Amino acid sequence: MVSAAPLVQQPVPLPIGEQRVVLRSLTWQGFLAVRQSLSPDRNTRLTYSQGTLEITMPLEIHEFSAWLIGRFIYILASELGMDTKTMGSTTLDREILDRSSEPDAAYYIQNQPLVAGRSVDLEQDPPPDLIVEVDITHTDIDKLQLYAAMGVPEFWRYNGEAWRIYQLQDSTYAEVDCSPTFPQVPKTKLYDFLATARLSEMKADRELREWIRTA
Repeated sequence: MVSAAPLVQQPVPLPIGEQRVVLRSLTWQGFLAVRQSLSPDRNTRLTYSQGTLEITMPLEIHEFSAWLIGRFIYILASELGMDTKTMGSTTLDREILDRSSEPDAAYYIQNQPLVAGRSVDLEQDPPPDLIVEVDITHTDIDKLQLYAAMGVPEFWRYNGEAWRIYQLQDSTYAEVDCSPTFPQVPKTKLYDFLATARLSEMKADRELREWIRTA
């Protein structure tokens, strides 16, 4: 049985990580119209799944957590000699699936050689190998169904307390204890990294690099 017991203590109740607005019964064309009406400089993330559009406005704890998890992945890949193509919150449109997402982070790692040096076309290219979402407050979108439908092999989800890792198996996600991309890295290292980074990001960076080099 997979354990997701949080090792980083948070205040109770949890801080508000996001503000959300949900629109329902939208067609794909309706979703595109809403997106086109928004400012190109918007600080919002859009997630659309089969008629439901969720507009998310990330707040400080959300952005801080997402940035640190991205930094954690960058350090692991760098120290382990892996190459990456970082997609950030690039819009992932799949009209044929009636779904679209702007995740907190997306990465090509295993399939990086297939998309290196050019723009990704999801109609022809595989989906990102790893997607990260921070959802501290409730979301009306079933992210597991969303990214499983897109065929994303690995999905990380962090709710401000617990880090959950999902691996795509037979078109559905199974929760696993270790990342398939970084199987040598226990969950405790992310919790340690986040806890240290709240006080000193540079110290967290140094300690994680030292652990990898001596592990």
